[in-house]
Amino acid sequence: MSQRTTRREFIKQSSALGAAFWVGGQSLVAAEKSPMEKINFAAIGVGGKGSSDTASAASSGNLVAICDIDDKRLLKSAARYRKAQKFNDYREMLEEMGDKIDAVTVSTPDHSHAPASVMAMKKGKHCFTQKPLTWSVHEARVMRETANKHNVQTQMGNQGTAKDGFREAVEVIRSGVLGNVREAHVWTNRPVWGKGVERPPEGEPAPKHIHWDLFLGPAPYREFSTLYHPFEWRGWLDFGTGALGDMACHTMNMHVMALDLYDPISIVAESEGMIENETYPKSTKITYQFPERTQGDKTLCPLKLTWYDGGNLPPEELLMGEKMKPSGVVLIGDEGNLYTPDDYGAEYVLLPRDKFSDFKKPEQSLPRSPGHFEEFVVAIKGGEPAMSNFNYASRLTETTLLGNCAIRAGKKLDWDAKKMEFTNAPEANKFLSRDYRDGWSL
Repeated sequence: MSQRTTRREFIKQSSALGAAFWVGGQSLVAAEKSPMEKINFAAIGVGGKGSSDTASAASSGNLVAICDIDDKRLLKSAARYRKAQKFNDYREMLEEMGDKIDAVTVSTPDHSHAPASVMAMKKGKHCFTQKPLTWSVHEARVMRETANKHNVQTQMGNQGTAKDGFREAVEVIRSGVLGNVREAHVWTNRPVWGKGVERPPEGEPAPKHIHWDLFLGPAPYREFSTLYHPFEWRGWLDFGTGALGDMACHTMNMHVMALDLYDPISIVAESEGMIENETYPKSTKITYQFPERTQGDKTLCPLKLTWYDGGNLPPEELLMGEKMKPSGVVLIGDEGNLYTPDDYGAEYVLLPRDKFSDFKKPEQSLPRSPGHFEEFVVAIKGGEPAMSNFNYASRLTETTLLGNCAIRAGKKLDWDAKKMEFTNAPEANKFLSRDYRDGWSL
């Protein structure tokens, strides 16, 4: 029996004594743990959102390694976590540290999520990966398959999933109080980064503290520019996933989970200000059509989901007098609407207000969370899988990223999820995946 297997089994077995599983509304119960019960974490990407993910890992176990392509960020993190070994290349870290690592956090730019996560999972490491789970639809499928094949615990970093209000809203929608939900409208104030920008001229030297080739990872080679790193990468096709990738795993999460909004049959995008093969648009309106679906013993009616960004907004009358916030969701049902002005769906109101003034919340059916990262830790120790595990998160990500395919195709796309192809536009299938640079494939 390998050291890794021994350690993983010990963690699971001892957790039954060290913590209660979070089920049916029960919260995590803290208890004294033995030293071996602690999880050994490694953090890939320690700046930006990676800073808080690294802190969550450090407070949940032993942080044994940190990795970043930016030496300034790496050294700042190292000053805080002095016992963690430092790396610039996650591939070297995973090879060198081996069984000293039980789990990883992946908080890199979008284009490196899948390569880093898949490599870690193939080595038996549990994986917490930031949203969107992947850069491409194909990668989302690979992430799900890899996690299941290697029997690792997973969680995507869309933290709103752990909020009580989010789970209550899912329960309310599933209760049927809205009747048949036929439309969903989702809007955001993104993009807030550079958009519609031509590729910058070459010749800007990469700073000495930036390992530029490691930043590029699987993406095609291009020279460094401050228009890419450290923040603007999200708006570039090679590195980011645009407004959808930034926000949809938050703002679409509630109704995707409540109404099983996977595998749309068509997607069409209207956009302005896109630089072909370079940047995402300045604004988009994307329409997804979902077919009739079965959820348990219920049949859910076809649904049209419309996404708005860059200043585009849904008709104001859908909010029935409520103030439209910069970001929000409104679901349109036969018996009423549900509006949430919260990015995570954790705050909601049923409309019209007077009709639902005496509404009684349905009986709780979803467990309440001890915390988003804490769910991941409990799952590693043998508890229930985290709610945004890759079986769910990959499908949510796939739904959202199909919108980017429609943006790039510039036409309506008919989608066959089982065959994983656009049946009316085979030329658009190239947007489902990418060619990886040597040394960076999945």
